[in-house]
Amino acid sequence: MTDTAPLPCDIPSSRTWSGIHRSAHPETEPYATRRDPDQSRGDEKLVVHDGDQAGRTGTSSTVAVTPARIDPDAAWAAFVRRDRAYDGRFVVTVSSTRIYCRPSCAARRPRREHVGFLADGPAARAAGYRACRRCLPDDATREATAVTRALTLLDHAERPLSLAALAASVGYAPHHFQRLFTRATGLSPAAYARDQRAARAAAALRAEGNVTAAIYAAGYAAPSRFYADAAALGMAPAAWASGGAGERVAWCEVSTPLGALLVAQTGRGLCHVALDERIDALVALLPAATLVEADAGERARALRWLEAAAVPLDAALTQTQRRALFLAAVRAAGRATD
Repeated sequence: MTDTAPLPCDIPSSRTWSGIHRSAHPETEPYATRRDPDQSRGDEKLVVHDGDQAGRTGTSSTVAVTPARIDPDAAWAAFVRRDRAYDGRFVVTVSSTRIYCRPSCAARRPRREHVGFLADGPAARAAGYRACRRCLPDDATREATAVTRALTLLDHAERPLSLAALAASVGYAPHHFQRLFTRATGLSPAAYARDQRAARAAAALRAEGNVTAAIYAAGYAAPSRFYADAAALGMAPAAWASGGAGERVAWCEVSTPLGALLVAQTGRGLCHVALDERIDALVALLPAATLVEADAGERARALRWLEAAAVPLDAALTQTQRRALFLAAVRAAGRATD
């Protein structure tokens, strides 16, 4: 397993989590109460309720695994709802058929007393199980490795990578990998690549102080794509390069499952978003702008952007990747909703 976090009962699917639900999280209340699966409780033993052990009498056993912990009730609930967010965290063993599956396996659910949970495929095989031919649980590790590798490639690409090239570099067919990547991260490879390139353009504008130089420093082949992505700046590129001269920038802080989020906006839209960043950093980023605390309308606008974003919960993603993807999703929502 690539992620060793505990398994709380209330983690939602990575496809369905939304930042704010107004009925449950009014604007006056932060929404940091959801548990983040990346939070670790330290080294613990893996407690496994395995109905097939001890003569299949339904006893519990303890397997030394560090530092993950499987809560049988939470694991069963994830298995029942076929939650892909748990793929790679554990495998499900079925004593009546002697097979092991992913939590998201599409097959009909067996009776609870026949179901147990083990850390991974090797542990299941050592216990005498064989892999399910329907959900191919051993492929979960390969898929997770491919997604994390692709994220690294996109983070460091100096020039745009085509889907075909990206998929080939991690050993998948393009359309299949597109589905894997989007399911794990909440963004398509192209959307994530555009966001990273726009972020590099913003940094290049500050470093170069010149729009033309920044376009090519950020890897754009032509100005047209740059100006389309420049909407993420919330101001004209020249204004950004000059530290926000002449711009009114409203800021607010919102609690999220990944930490305190600083959101800054202009009349044009979102101009900056960062996790665990103080207002001093925004002052340093936009020293020539007029910075004000967001009013009620501007805060509501920020909350709408967060409402449209999603925190990816795929077990294979590191906390750093999860945070980067969340910020990319917020920026994408800012571009799409205003």
